[in-house]
Amino acid sequence: MTHIATLIGPDALAALRGARAAFPHGGEPVVLGADAADIPFTPEAGADQRAAAEALRLKFGAPYDLVIQPAANRRKRLFLADMDSTMIGQECIDELADYAGLKAHVAAITERAMRGEIEFEPALRERVALLKGLPVGIIDEVIEKHITLTPGARTLVKTMRKNGAFTCLVSGGFTLFTGRIAAMIGFDEARANVLMLDGGKLAGLVQEPIFGRQTKRDTLLELRDKLGVAPIDTIVTGDGANDLDMILEAGLGVAYHAKPKVAAAAPARIEHNDLTALLYVQGYRRDEFVEA
Repeated sequence: MTHIATLIGPDALAALRGARAAFPHGGEPVVLGADAADIPFTPEAGADQRAAAEALRLKFGAPYDLVIQPAANRRKRLFLADMDSTMIGQECIDELADYAGLKAHVAAITERAMRGEIEFEPALRERVALLKGLPVGIIDEVIEKHITLTPGARTLVKTMRKNGAFTCLVSGGFTLFTGRIAAMIGFDEARANVLMLDGGKLAGLVQEPIFGRQTKRDTLLELRDKLGVAPIDTIVTGDGANDLDMILEAGLGVAYHAKPKVAAAAPARIEHNDLTALLYVQGYRRDEFVEA
């Protein structure tokens, strides 16, 4: 059979069995965990897979996530992930802005940029300028008091690394955050923007060129070539418009609790479950997870 449908949610096996008629030429469902199961199937010739997947998502509804993909090369060898609102629950620049009394203003700009309503680069320059004069030491306080890892983040990265994958955190945020957060989660590498400093304070400037939408995609291509990884063997996840190019370039691009524009365009999306869903869609069983 050529394709796999992975359902993630409560008693997924029973839910899949109840919907077997929706999967033409389907095989027997396979248990991945109490909350996840696969069903192999072969789509009808000429079927619109995106439309079929959307219809099935609506059929199952919340709190289920459904991902349909080719059965070959499910376990990926290269993983790139966005940081803010993906691997962590916050937007770091918004948390910094809180210390300048500007969180609501900056967060509104961030939201528009992540929705793709305004260009990322000028929006970043505008927000960074508003942070001018903040002591750089505040970043440590933000990380310690305000940043939380997304559930499943450590398990996802540690499991993939144990199985030979290379992992890279790519962020339109800042290296002063990504270095520490990547280490907390267990990534091999991290790339982001550099905040410029002036005597121990933020200078209100970001080093050019800005690490944004195109650079994220370029990083995927660079690491793919450097590591000798085929395009199909890559998986990417993110939530914002600046993640979309790398999501569309990946062997499996996953919109994670994403903005509407990103969720609509991504080949796969996770809307209800945590980051361990990205292990299930690669065919990992729960007993193979490396728990944090």
